[in-house]
Amino acid sequence: MRGAKEEQAQMLLGVTADELVPKDHPIRRIRAIVDDVLAKLSPQFDAMYAKIGRPSIPPEHLLKASLLMALFSVRSERQFCERLRYDLLFKWFLDLNIADDGFAPTTFTKNRERLLSHDIAGGFLGEVVREAKRRRLVSEEHFSVDGTLLDAWASHKSYRPRGEEGPGPGQGRNPDVDFKGERRSRDTHVSRTDPDALLYKKANSEAARLSYIGHALVENRNGLVVDVSVSQATSRAEREAAVTFCDRLPNGGRGITLAGDKGYHTYDLERQLAERGVIAHLAWNDGLRKRPLPEALAHDHAYQTSQRRRKIVEEVFGWMKTVACTRKLRYRGVPKNQLWMTFTAAAYNLVRMANLQSNLA
Repeated sequence: MRGAKEEQAQMLLGVTADELVPKDHPIRRIRAIVDDVLAKLSPQFDAMYAKIGRPSIPPEHLLKASLLMALFSVRSERQFCERLRYDLLFKWFLDLNIADDGFAPTTFTKNRERLLSHDIAGGFLGEVVREAKRRRLVSEEHFSVDGTLLDAWASHKSYRPRGEEGPGPGQGRNPDVDFKGERRSRDTHVSRTDPDALLYKKANSEAARLSYIGHALVENRNGLVVDVSVSQATSRAEREAAVTFCDRLPNGGRGITLAGDKGYHTYDLERQLAERGVIAHLAWNDGLRKRPLPEALAHDHAYQTSQRRRKIVEEVFGWMKTVACTRKLRYRGVPKNQLWMTFTAAAYNLVRMANLQSNLA
């Protein structure tokens, strides 16, 4: 029998968003960790705002919103704010009532500089990592480092000669550009859309793209991200990031093992790591002289284990580029993309921690 169509009508319902979210939903395990971490960051939030004035959107809402965008593949802040109006799970995660209004997309824009100046993203990731250490999910001795190319929010058409004037009258904001046969380099050209983006390619078979490089330091036990950064796309960026990561670790990384691919195996990086007491487990780069792998490394069980486990960092980049929509960056400039990359790394850690705890239960 065909059911009758009933028009929707307003009525008073005694129900909360918490009752509508399934009790076994994975987001509940993630929210429990997030609430603990945000409670520890409360003193930093107090320092961000004045004691008097009009109340702002709670910073906890902004951080949780950034996590939701990464977890649920939300492409933009405007799209998130639109979805927040009707998505009850989003409202529940942000501690909003069903009838509560969301906030405007400009809220992110107005508060982004405040988050950057107080390094809230770095503090949030640090607290997530400390919580993982408390749960004994993090190795403090064995790490892997790697970098990946991230497309900038800029096109080839924006890469124009330095000092060139804008489009002429009648050409509009998006004129036709023909750069065929034109030699373009970083010294002579710059992107008008994103001046920090540089033309770069990792392999000769690839086309050069306006890009940044995202770097990640991952511990080898469960593949949790310990540190992350975004830099301009240069040939030395990955090795410089590896040294910076070691310096940020306790005791400057002394005594740890650091695994990396062939791109990290240079005499200069080996020397810098040795000066810091870091044991380099870098993939052997035989170079032009075809140097064989030394017997000491070939029979070193720790080296072989590091080389096998270092590939786990590719899972991090794969999740960031697909689920978190980071294959093409959504902001312009290094600082803003660093902010987003840090929240994305924290979101990945939260998913891993929730899954690991579920498996142990």
